Amino acid sequence: MNTTITGKQFELTEPIKNYIQRSFESLEKYNLNIISARCVISADEKHGKKGFIVDLSINLAGKNTIVITHKDKDLYAAIDDISSRASKVLRREHDKNTTHKNKDEAKEVILDQELNIESQVDEIVPMELDTYKPLEIDEALKILKESKDQFLVFNDVNAKMRVIYKKKDSKFGLF
Repeated sequence: MNTTITGKQFELTEPIKNYIQRSFESLEKYNLNIISARCVISADEKHGKKGFIVDLSINLAGKNTIVITHKDKDLYAAIDDISSRASKVLRREHDKNTTHKNKDEAKEVILDQELNIESQVDEIVPMELDTYKPLEIDEALKILKESKDQFLVFNDVNAKMRVIYKKKDSKFGLF
């Protein structure tokens, strides 16, 4: 994450920069691919009251920029408040990505599985028989034993279509 800390009308000291840097590091735990974070601290004096304005801009990959502004008399309190507000926003974004997105992906996976099941529906493919001459049942049994097929469709001597098939117990059946 690229971080920029700037002071306007105010000189930043190393302890302040380190404090802000530590608060930015706590924002990385949400795994949201933060590209950059920019913090601008300005001194503000209105009506004789001194204070600080802290602006935080966070750029997320593929998302809009998050901008948070806070004004306070104490600089460290303003930084803490900005950090907690940014944490809430990033947590919401993280929750949104993990819950809603995953539900949509799960629905897509289910739809894909249903489409695959529908595409696997048996089709009837017309085929021509290999033998057109009538076969005796013994001849058909011999042909089936020699082949690796599970069944054989043939015409018997009475011009009746018959099916001979292999059973699981190594016997044969005839329709």
